[in-house]
Amino acid sequence: MYKQLDSYIQNLVEEGFDPPAGRKKKLKQLAEYVIQQQKEGETARLTFICTHNSRRSHLCQIWAATAAYYFGLSQVETYSGGTEATAFNPNAVRAVERAGFRVESPGGENPQYRIYFAEDEPPLVCFSKTFDDPYNPKEEFAAIMTCTDADQRCPTVPGASVRISIPYVDPKEADGTPQESRVYDERCLQIATEMFYLMSQV
Repeated sequence: MYKQLDSYIQNLVEEGFDPPAGRKKKLKQLAEYVIQQQKEGETARLTFICTHNSRRSHLCQIWAATAAYYFGLSQVETYSGGTEATAFNPNAVRAVERAGFRVESPGGENPQYRIYFAEDEPPLVCFSKTFDDPYNPKEEFAAIMTCTDADQRCPTVPGASVRISIPYVDPKEADGTPQESRVYDERCLQIATEMFYLMSQV
């Protein structure tokens, strides 16, 4: 992994990535899905869903993929989507860069960012799309609801083998304020901590 990202992760490891008990229960439920898929010789496909697929769902997709790589879990694939599409928010992109990921953007209204966490791994392609976009799996996947709005709008997710609600507070609330970078970094760290806890349970 890149040096800055590796340092970020080592800090997580030293802290013990220890989420609150209530959230651990949901994360362990998702870990059980991954374990069961592995027992059956299948790939665990995780689709993280929020309203606009612009912040939280992308952060979850990126950190879940990174944690799976860190723990040597090759049969895990991560995706993200929304109930509607907008764009991967630049503030969230900058938080990812500050954590140590390398980001390439082709530009445009809804850029297909390429997110790198290691030289020897292909990038994650991150752009805003609906959860049922052709880019995402259509069946046999875990649907993880990362915001309460999407959770309420989608009581069922077609094709999903399991649906789990793990909501995060939207960092959007800090947009345009002096706290903007701090709030995005805090949400990025929270998600990183929980995705590393998740993969450590597999």
